[in-house]
Amino acid sequence: MVSVKSVKYLQGYKIWVEFNDGDAGEIDLEGALHGPVFEPLKDVAYFRQATLDPELETVHQSVL
Repeated sequence: MVSVKSVKYLQGYKIWVEFNDGDAGEIDLEGALHGPVFEPLKDVAYFRQATLDPELETVHQSVL
């Protein structure tokens, strides 16, 4: 099963994601933040706090 190995905030709504199968790359999520559930992530200051959830091995939003 492919899982996220590391996450790094770049700029704007872009993150760098590395997977355990060796694939890695930049992902721009600006155009993907649709609907009420994603409203908090439209604040770049909040979005930039994305981290790796080591237990679930997914991109996670840290809660302040």
